[in-house]
Amino acid sequence: MDEYLGLTAFIESAWQELNDPDTDRRHFCLDAISDVLETGRLTQSDAERTVERLVAVALSDEGYPVRESSLHAACTAATLYELPYQVVKPLAVGADGLEPLLLTYVLGILGSTHDQAALPIIERFHDHPHPEVRREVEEAVHELRWSGESSQGGTA
Repeated sequence: MDEYLGLTAFIESAWQELNDPDTDRRHFCLDAISDVLETGRLTQSDAERTVERLVAVALSDEGYPVRESSLHAACTAATLYELPYQVVKPLAVGADGLEPLLLTYVLGILGSTHDQAALPIIERFHDHPHPEVRREVEEAVHELRWSGESSQGGTA
């Protein structure tokens, strides 16, 4: 348990340093949080709380590097934890104004929730002008449809 307390203390320290106005330093704080999430050693509830904070930073008026690092960390968490749609739902609201790379992160995160409520949000980007975004839409839709079939007793 000492190792776990060390991980959570490390995250809290990174959040405190995130208040530093130096954008580069803030970017590194978010990278450190991403590294902790990548270990997969947080409890589900701690991971969800961390992602909620990352989402808030991603939707803030911060500079691009900070928002990108925040979404990268949230995407990392989405690959290791089953994030409920409610945790990342604010991303659905703020997706329209995001740059293409940031939007690909959001689409991947929304798709990983396996919640069918994310499907209409993802599908509205089907005709996006950037091919990377369209590719991510297809992957996220596929993941959501597969998970929907699986939960209804379909084959995986």
